[in-house]
Amino acid sequence: MTAVREAPPENRYGRSADQRADRRLKIVGSVLGVVLLGVVGWIGYDYVAGQGISAEVIKRQVVSDERVDIHLEVHKDKDAKGYCTLRAQHEDGSDVARKDFRFDERTDRIDRILTLRTTSRATSVELLGCTVDDGASH
Repeated sequence: MTAVREAPPENRYGRSADQRADRRLKIVGSVLGVVLLGVVGWIGYDYVAGQGISAEVIKRQVVSDERVDIHLEVHKDKDAKGYCTLRAQHEDGSDVARKDFRFDERTDRIDRILTLRTTSRATSVELLGCTVDDGASH
């Protein structure tokens, strides 16, 4: 016959070391999770709130070998002044145009058709970024 080993009655001798360690890990994990969510939220808020000027290329049209028209939509704080930098590239990746366009209007949304003069035919147009006059780049 084999002997059956009986476990001590549950909760008779308090929690085991494994249960205490599991509880501690759950608490530490929860605290770290809350801290991580707070950091991600703070970074997201700072990014969105810190945007003085942001823009988006709506569409572009290559008019000729020396010209590209770009429809740019700009969102900014009403009183913000600054500029956005656009560049056009040839199919081999070389820059054929680069220009800064100023936006000083006292409005929060600007739709504008801009013209870039190019040194040869452009195949792509890219918004490099926008900068508020106080020097913050976005």
